[in-house]
Amino acid sequence: MKKILTLMLSIVLFSCGASKNVRTQQKVIKGNWELTDIVYSKTGEYNVTLFNDANKECLEGSSWKFVPNNNTGTYTISDSNCIEGAREFVFVIEETDVNTGYYDFLLKPKNDENNIGFRLDLIQLTDYTMVWQQNIMVDGSPFLIKMNFTKQ
Repeated sequence: MKKILTLMLSIVLFSCGASKNVRTQQKVIKGNWELTDIVYSKTGEYNVTLFNDANKECLEGSSWKFVPNNNTGTYTISDSNCIEGAREFVFVIEETDVNTGYYDFLLKPKNDENNIGFRLDLIQLTDYTMVWQQNIMVDGSPFLIKMNFTKQ
């Protein structure tokens, strides 16, 4: 009876963990990255505040650090025209489709008084590049924001 209970408990614990693909992505994302540029799907002037924190110009060139063993990280804005400094966040990578290799990337700033998190699509992750995509609606039309990172 003890062996059966131990086996059942082991199965439950292992089935609740991240998939092998997610664990691989977490290993790749570990470390320091630079948010090199942010691209909008439409041309024009847009006043977008990303992560309830800063605009495109402030976030471009920011430094990001990911620590997957405790799902935390920081990003640091160093543009003197912006509110400079480090911001802490918690993140989770969730596999959405094994066939396409797409993942949801959930980011929750630790100091957000409104307790708001953000869901982005992790559409590319290699040893040296990462691309996030966020789909929003602007004036009733789809609008894509792509964030391009390079590993430092």
